[in-house]
Amino acid sequence: MTFTFRYLPDTKQDQQDMLDFLNIHSIDDLFADLPSNIRLTEELAIPKALPEPDLLKKMQQLSSQNINANQYPLFLGAGTYDHFIPSVVSHMIGRSEFYTAYTPYQPEISQGELQAIFEFQTMVCELTGMDVANSSMYDGFTSVAEAAALAVSSTKQSKVIVSKAIHPESRAILKTAATGPGYQVEEINLTTDITSIRDMQEKTDDQTAAIIVQYPNFFGSVEDLHEIKKIAQENGALLIVSANPLALAILQPPGKLGADIVVGDMQPFGIPMSFGGPHCGYFAVKKKLMRKIPGRIVGQTTDSQDNRGFTLTLQTREQHIRREKASSNICSNQALNALASSVFMSALGKQGIRQMAKLNIEKADYMARKLAEKGFSIRNQSPFFNEFVVTLPVSVSEANRKLFDIGTIGGLDLSIDYGMNNQMLIAVTEQRTKEEIDQFVSILEGL
Repeated sequence: MTFTFRYLPDTKQDQQDMLDFLNIHSIDDLFADLPSNIRLTEELAIPKALPEPDLLKKMQQLSSQNINANQYPLFLGAGTYDHFIPSVVSHMIGRSEFYTAYTPYQPEISQGELQAIFEFQTMVCELTGMDVANSSMYDGFTSVAEAAALAVSSTKQSKVIVSKAIHPESRAILKTAATGPGYQVEEINLTTDITSIRDMQEKTDDQTAAIIVQYPNFFGSVEDLHEIKKIAQENGALLIVSANPLALAILQPPGKLGADIVVGDMQPFGIPMSFGGPHCGYFAVKKKLMRKIPGRIVGQTTDSQDNRGFTLTLQTREQHIRREKASSNICSNQALNALASSVFMSALGKQGIRQMAKLNIEKADYMARKLAEKGFSIRNQSPFFNEFVVTLPVSVSEANRKLFDIGTIGGLDLSIDYGMNNQMLIAVTEQRTKEEIDQFVSILEGL
């Protein structure tokens, strides 16, 4: 006999009481305004409802079919990475005052949340070398589109050029977002593993609002921001850089190399992969663009008794006033994930984050050298961070099947988005051990 505990609380009597209150006879009467030709007349083609105990067992059986990075070494990156997360991160974000907090409109009861966001903004500015950062965006991909919208609004120009070495999902979202304001998106070709400077020069003109590049780029290679800034400056365009925050612990900050807007994804800092999300985007600008930044900013102030305090500021845009002048329709943020990143950065400190970044460089370099010694061709000609591209003698899908059979998750197949057959994008983070790397190389050698 099955235990048929109801997990939906309303009873038949509850339903009848509500119908009586509304002065209608049946639930169907609630949909009377809908034309009959678009209303469902038959049962939904879905399995019969299960009692809660049976449903829990069913969902657990389904979830157990997933393979995750706790079981298999993961060499797949491409925007979501397997990094170490100190236990203090989950402990802090699980506290009820943070976990259940909503938009801190009332500063008198939201000082903890506001200070946490303020510290996040401050650390983002330190990493990027920029003047101002907002309180976060949905993710790094939408941050790129928001940056382009700001550039178009600010420069009054109608074209944005974006490197093909930007994440394919960022470029897809950018093209979708461009259809509303109606600006043109043009892509810059590649020179092996980096953006073609020559193609960029040819496509940049006085109608260009911004040049968008990734740092390090999608293939892990480091772009020459100094040279790209010259092209932008000569044409009156803004330079937008989508940067991996962990790499910025080692690389020169984009702000010091002339970037006008720096965006990216905080997932490497304390946010678990979670099979693809949620993430947390960051958005930082130079002071001249401060009043056009999307989302919200937390500012530091003093109260009537001269005590230090925090409050939302510069938010007269999307959902309040001057809507017609808004460069964005995003009026929310990822405060909980931003807090996770803040706790992560505080826990590791500057030296810890720098050491973590250094391990990513050294381990990726070790694996690339091992593969080269075995006769594999490494596509990257520029210095790379924690990702690189290797050419295989077989298709990437075949190689990944072999790797999976011995308990390893391989890299990304670049034939899908770039038409680069037999090219695998491999990510090597501080989590990967020498034994895991050597086993990966051994399997590929066996192909």
